[in-house]
Amino acid sequence: MDEDIAYLGLLEDEAIMLDTAALEIAALDHPGVALDQYADLLTRLTEQLVRQGGQAGAASEQADVLADVVGGEFGFTGDRSTYDDPDNADLIRVIDRRRGLPVSLAILYVAAARRLSWSADVLNTPGHVLVRINGPAEFVLIDPFERGRPVDAGDLAALLGRIVGPGTVPTAEHVAAMPSRAVLVRLLMNQATRAEFGGNTNRALTLYRRMTLIAPSFSHPWWEKARLELQRDDPAAARASLSAMLEVTRDPGMRGHIFGALDAISSASS
Repeated sequence: MDEDIAYLGLLEDEAIMLDTAALEIAALDHPGVALDQYADLLTRLTEQLVRQGGQAGAASEQADVLADVVGGEFGFTGDRSTYDDPDNADLIRVIDRRRGLPVSLAILYVAAARRLSWSADVLNTPGHVLVRINGPAEFVLIDPFERGRPVDAGDLAALLGRIVGPGTVPTAEHVAAMPSRAVLVRLLMNQATRAEFGGNTNRALTLYRRMTLIAPSFSHPWWEKARLELQRDDPAAARASLSAMLEVTRDPGMRGHIFGALDAISSASS
């Protein structure tokens, strides 16, 4: 069943529709649930954006419309009371509950903006994903967890101070745009780390396998998959994962780590 999302790994990044892809990934955990109702909601959301401000030109105007519709009329907000609930990274359940993590909510904002041909990106902000709306003369940062509230320079510095450490000075790296495939991996990574922390390594392994399907050129999911396979005393599977990782990794240091791990597996098996 996981192979249903394998086609995502073959697409050019710009061809990935973030919300549609996230729904298809979530559907793997909800067999029998039709996605039509969720697609209909996304269509209604887009239509409301068009009615309310489809002609908005400035980034600040577009950000205001997104906040009014996605965070206001449709009620999508961050889940503060049960932040670590796996449902918050499952787009089906996010839509059902109107609550989620920053990354899952950011997917909704950015995908909706792009449907109106607005330029928007999910940002690789440490610990708390933000969204950037790009205009011809300006850009605006918004926080999807806070119903699309604008984030100014002081807010960003305060956020990084809480997450990275006091005195952190915002740099371009802190607000770098994530490719769509990386956004989906980050969404799944949220689920995988929580599953493993809760002792459910089988679930974590399933999630890492999904990451390798949608992002076969990303090395980190292969490494984590191999690590969990070794924990399950499956050296053959771990060897296969590390070998696949070698195919996509060009960094000499990382390749050295991979060869070292493969040697260790061979020594343990002999």
